[in-house]
Amino acid sequence: MDEVLLRKLVWTDYRVAVLLMVMIPLVLLIWSLLKRSEAMRCLLIIYWRVASLLMITVYLMIPAWPIAFLSGFSARVLIPICLWFWVDLNDEIRDLPESRLKLVFTSWRWGATIYSSLGAIATIPFLSCAFSANITANYFCRIWLEAPWSYKEIFHRNSTPGFLGFLGIVGLIIYVLYLGYFVFIRLGKQGRSALEQ
Repeated sequence: MDEVLLRKLVWTDYRVAVLLMVMIPLVLLIWSLLKRSEAMRCLLIIYWRVASLLMITVYLMIPAWPIAFLSGFSARVLIPICLWFWVDLNDEIRDLPESRLKLVFTSWRWGATIYSSLGAIATIPFLSCAFSANITANYFCRIWLEAPWSYKEIFHRNSTPGFLGFLGIVGLIIYVLYLGYFVFIRLGKQGRSALEQ
């Protein structure tokens, strides 16, 4: 693929991710709190727990650590699952009276699901970067690092890439431990019910 086209596609992906995966769900969380919509609030909190892997991925990409490509792919797979997994929340949200909040929330939920699913499929070829010895030497992999490097310059100008990568690894370890706890212990106790915690 042409490097210029690939760069445009990757930067577009990052921009869409900021809007669809950060800004809109943040607004929806605040809106659901104001409207006291317990089911939406609960699902959005679950979403933020799962989607935190996207931010961890950004911190892992700053020092150009190949594991970032696996964590980014995993985030795109886990997000649609978390948005539809909970039977009780699905039922409660479906039974809510029609409102602007419900329309925006449902539209975002479908949009995030489609975006994440297509993104997971589109990033499969880039999983080879996770097993590359030097991802900065390959433009195919390096292009994905440009946005995280820009993020570092804006928000962490005085921090070293190694320190930010360390924060990312610590976050990833905590994330994997919590996910393991959820899958192997909590899921067996509560099943697909989010509200029985």
